[in-house]
Amino acid sequence: MLHLLYILAFTVLALIAVSNLIRNLIVFSVEGDGVYSRGQSSSYANGNHGSGSRMARSVPHPEFLDSTGKIIKDPLLVMRSIDVQDARAHLDALYEASPGYSGEIDKEN
Repeated sequence: MLHLLYILAFTVLALIAVSNLIRNLIVFSVEGDGVYSRGQSSSYANGNHGSGSRMARSVPHPEFLDSTGKIIKDPLLVMRSIDVQDARAHLDALYEASPGYSGEIDKEN
């Protein structure tokens, strides 16, 4: 009997979790389409939950702006290929610029 109660409880919790997941995906997709494609945010993002009377313009995050203050339309994640020596040089430069660097690097080459 106790096993059936556990199964029922976890089934209910799983259904609640899946319904929340679907609802959040729908809200984020609607919110994401409206914020950057039209330049205005949805009423939900501005804190006007349900009161669609005023549509204030949102201020985008600074990472979405270029040096002139215009919204970037390009993809934000661009991966470029670098060779191992360049990556090692960048990592060494970061390590040497760190506050705890004492001046010695143990190289095994």
